[in-house]
Amino acid sequence: MLIGEIQTPVSDLHGAGKTTTEQLLRLNVTTIGSLLQLWPRLWEDRSRYNTLRDWNTFHKLNVPVTVTAHQWFGFGRMKTLKLMICDAEGSRAELICFNRPFLEKSFPEGAQALVYGSFSVKYGVLQSSAFDIEKPEHAERRILPVYPLTQGLSQTKLRKLIAQALDAYARGIDTELPAEVLEKYHLPDKKQILYAMHRPSSMQEAENARTALIFEEFFLYEAAVGMRSLERRGVLPKLNQPAHTTGQPVEKTALPAEAAMPPAERAAEPTDETQTLPTQDGTAPQTESPCGDPLPAAVAVEYSPMQQKLLSRLPFALTADQQTVTAEINADIDSTVPAARLIQGDVGSGKTLVAFFACLKVIEAGGQAALMAPTELLARQHADTAARLLEPLGVRLAFLTGNLKATGRSQLLHQLETGNIDLIIGTHALFSAQTRYKNLRMVIIDEQHRFGVLQRSAIIQKGIDSGKKAPHFLMMSATPIPRTLALSMFGDLDVSVIKTMPPGRKPVITYIAAQTKAEKVYHFIGQEILAGKQAYFVYPLIEDSDVMSLKSAEEMFAELSRDFPHHRLALLHSKVPEEEARSIMQEFRAGTIHILVATSVIEVGVDVPNATCMVIEHADRFGLSALHQLRGRIGRGSDQAYCFLLYGKNITETGKARLKAMSSTTDGFIIAEEDLKLRGPGDIGGTEQSGYCGFVLADPIRDFALLEQARAAAFEMLAARHGRSGISKIG
Repeated sequence: MLIGEIQTPVSDLHGAGKTTTEQLLRLNVTTIGSLLQLWPRLWEDRSRYNTLRDWNTFHKLNVPVTVTAHQWFGFGRMKTLKLMICDAEGSRAELICFNRPFLEKSFPEGAQALVYGSFSVKYGVLQSSAFDIEKPEHAERRILPVYPLTQGLSQTKLRKLIAQALDAYARGIDTELPAEVLEKYHLPDKKQILYAMHRPSSMQEAENARTALIFEEFFLYEAAVGMRSLERRGVLPKLNQPAHTTGQPVEKTALPAEAAMPPAERAAEPTDETQTLPTQDGTAPQTESPCGDPLPAAVAVEYSPMQQKLLSRLPFALTADQQTVTAEINADIDSTVPAARLIQGDVGSGKTLVAFFACLKVIEAGGQAALMAPTELLARQHADTAARLLEPLGVRLAFLTGNLKATGRSQLLHQLETGNIDLIIGTHALFSAQTRYKNLRMVIIDEQHRFGVLQRSAIIQKGIDSGKKAPHFLMMSATPIPRTLALSMFGDLDVSVIKTMPPGRKPVITYIAAQTKAEKVYHFIGQEILAGKQAYFVYPLIEDSDVMSLKSAEEMFAELSRDFPHHRLALLHSKVPEEEARSIMQEFRAGTIHILVATSVIEVGVDVPNATCMVIEHADRFGLSALHQLRGRIGRGSDQAYCFLLYGKNITETGKARLKAMSSTTDGFIIAEEDLKLRGPGDIGGTEQSGYCGFVLADPIRDFALLEQARAAAFEMLAARHGRSGISKIG
């Protein structure tokens, strides 16, 4: 029997009455199986004795002592007991007994005791206020597990209940892992793991059991990932997904000379001492990639006829990475296995153009393609770009959002169902019940992290319904995903990375400044606008809040209109009506609007090469990913771009770390790794985000080596069980 199949209620255990079962329920423990899987968060080694002079060597001591005296300090309800103790060597210490006056009677002067706790020197005396004290005859001299608790439930009570469950059920429990995996990786079976976790004979045995459980979590997860890929595509994803390489670090805190801004105070500004000044032409100094990665070489691509036509119309050459990814997708489309690929690329790296090449190959074979974006603003921009690039090739385009009026929608949906539309671009409306396709063969999802797994599945199902088989599936992400999460969140996909940027672009110079420097930043922006450039001002709130004392977009739009009286400003946020927002963006692209005051609504999809400046106020309140996406809106032309991150006086340590990361590099993959370190992996298995189950003990960042090992083991098992069709893509 598997441990999860033990459905006997915990109330069957001796001592588990109504109160105890209610307490266990708060820990999500209702059955014997779930009780046995309530893993210790750590272990205390009480199998050996220490002396008080070991206090600076060990985090916690287990010391036999004699109580030599009692003292009290404080008055009234604050009166607190102090036990004076001495060990066998004559070393002395004090136990501060906060809220434990009863210890005076339990341990009178001259009593023997065993104390377990952490000690430190305070006021010239060795003390402990965090300790357990027991009579020696009652103390357990072994490794004790420490479990998560809830109010009213003690470690002693929980240990007794789990000991009962172990004695009654552990010997009949089977392991979840195949025997060949246990043997190859020298892993203990589940019975051994249970005893080692709850009743270890040594600290090493406990740690080994914990490692085995982490491996098991990863193995079962990756086996499910592999099975999903086999069911959908008939093959496993590539075992070794590509690791990222770093881009161009740009270390910058000083403004160009025109602003004549002195450095901010070192004590307040979250920057480091290695930051450098701009060169004479205002560009950032180039430094070698920390990884020393060579530039990738272009690969030979076998373009289809329509792809060749598009290529000949472009006024520029594809980058080496664009060519490589196009070749990978073409190979997917030509194979008998539907493509299932994640395309990662920094903002402005040219992912959308690669997606258009993929659409053309499917369209000229008689299929339809759908490109889904999270916002109407981004979807419309994709549609405008497609009209410019693809309509001259004869591609029949359509744009569909939830705001399309009923008369136009009905005609569009009819044309789509009859096959008179080759490429449809839109938002969630692409997978609504009324939207039907004649032969949907390519599904592309932009900014995939903004869609839940159910939404992605719905658009894929449209392809299955129309073509009786799974369509090719591409996901694009301008938020680089660290390899740790790429293997866990998107482990059933092949991963392509576009890291080379179009030629001629200069890294954005990023300046970090205290809010007190805002006036000088504004002056610099004004000079840039007079030189014919445009700027963004970004704020965390739409309107003033009674809860947070932060600047809002609406408030600052009025203030900036006074600060820049000779320039035209516009306000854009999520509450602006769609038609008005579209008109604002058209005017901003045309250059008739000089300053766009906005919230993070401009985070994705806004492409205005002439906009070379961005000011993000309260920048420490934005996440690293959002800051990187926002900064990616500038520097999209050949002119030097500048990003100013302004922070307030109450900046936190995490906020400082974010801004330091932004100033040290423009490489989205490095920033994504740092963001992951600052935030942690979170619930990477939330249904809204990915549809996968979260881990209990495993951490993809900390345990990445185990994740890779478990993935290899799971895929090896699936390949052996599913024949050569399951191993054709294993690297």
